[in-house]
Amino acid sequence: MKRTARPVFFIVALVILVLAYTSIFGVYTYFGDRRDTIIRGASDIRFGIDIRGGVDVTFGAKDTKIQVSEEQLDGVKAVIEERLVLRNITDYEIYADTANKQVVVRFPWEAGESNYDPTKAISEIGQTAQLAFHIGDATDSETGKPTGDLVLTGNDVASAKAAYDEENQQYVVLLNLKESGKKAFADATKKQYDNNKAPISIWLDDQMISAPKVQAVITNGEATISGSFETMADAQDLANLITSGSLPFELEVKSSGTINPTMGVKALDAMVLAAAIAFVLIAAFMLIYYRVPGFVAVIALLGQVAGSVAAVSGYFGIFNSFTLTLPGIAGIILSIGMGVDANVITAERIKEEIRAGKTIDGAIRSGSKESFWAIFDGNITVIIVAAVLMGVFGPSDSVFGWLLSPLMRWFPVATTGAVYSFGYTLLVGIIFNFVMGMTASRLMLSSLSRLKCLRKPWLYGGER
Repeated sequence: MKRTARPVFFIVALVILVLAYTSIFGVYTYFGDRRDTIIRGASDIRFGIDIRGGVDVTFGAKDTKIQVSEEQLDGVKAVIEERLVLRNITDYEIYADTANKQVVVRFPWEAGESNYDPTKAISEIGQTAQLAFHIGDATDSETGKPTGDLVLTGNDVASAKAAYDEENQQYVVLLNLKESGKKAFADATKKQYDNNKAPISIWLDDQMISAPKVQAVITNGEATISGSFETMADAQDLANLITSGSLPFELEVKSSGTINPTMGVKALDAMVLAAAIAFVLIAAFMLIYYRVPGFVAVIALLGQVAGSVAAVSGYFGIFNSFTLTLPGIAGIILSIGMGVDANVITAERIKEEIRAGKTIDGAIRSGSKESFWAIFDGNITVIIVAAVLMGVFGPSDSVFGWLLSPLMRWFPVATTGAVYSFGYTLLVGIIFNFVMGMTASRLMLSSLSRLKCLRKPWLYGGER
């Protein structure tokens, strides 16, 4: 087996230290009193209602004389949920008050926000949804907006309802148009039908929610959307979103207020301090008891903590920020415990090989190899549990929700943000355990062992 070069330790350690510093403190530029974020840090994390508190907003029709149906109320609820999920706000509560024809929403404050501003809440989640039908499903590469001609708007839609097609045995959405949209839709469906049954895409707030292919020319304004729904809930979700974009009324805030946290920021500060003390104690134990492998393990654990924080704060450009709740913090702590366990198993195996008479290089190779599958199996089982939690208690259109859809079709939808947050932080923590505890730490240890001053068996668990 080829030896790891000496500089590898310093390169890997430097990368981890840079990740740790930037993920915790962030990187910002300042122009007068304006601060621009280059890299998001821990201070940019959006904490859940249980930690920081949040806002309580009730939305209703601005015109109180309008009769609001339950379908329209469900449409409002659906689009607000969609906006919350798109912003990775998982710790929220929302329900439709059918008696008063209102929708009640509770969600956490943004990072750094100390005063509740109703106008800001409206701009974030409560503006009236914009529905549009466009020719084709092509999008502009820069803006992400549709490039096809506009066919219909929400003002042209009379209703959208989920149903079951007995003849074809499938779930569908029944779309009914107003007189104003019938001719435009007839022309569009004829054009796309003649174009090899090309699609007409449906957009809500510049997000494509469906792109059904045209199977017939629709001249009477009554269309059926089918072919992509595995459950009635899937069809109902699309029907609600379409309905929300065709509401005949404007939303306004009926009431608003603040929600006190169950734990509070001061308690969070105390938890962070306790975690820092615990990390120092663990680091001291690893250094004293395992020496060189312990030193490497401490750096790897720092990288795992930094990676978990980065995955929540929005540090990585491809992943948005994530609401961190108390269960989410528990997921990070549990994954760090798994990381400590992985390093301890490897260090113990190396110690056993050293005391069995093997050379330092041989002990590191053998100890790392022998401990791999024990650590791998334990981590994979936890990843499966985390994936199931995210699939069951998260959005149905997420990756894990899609993977579990064949099973979940027999059970009711159960979106619980706090549990989803726990599954997310546990999953990313275990992934970074693989990266840091099972890859980076072994590279660093193999590299460090080549330094002449460290080629002493007792530094790896042998006798002095």
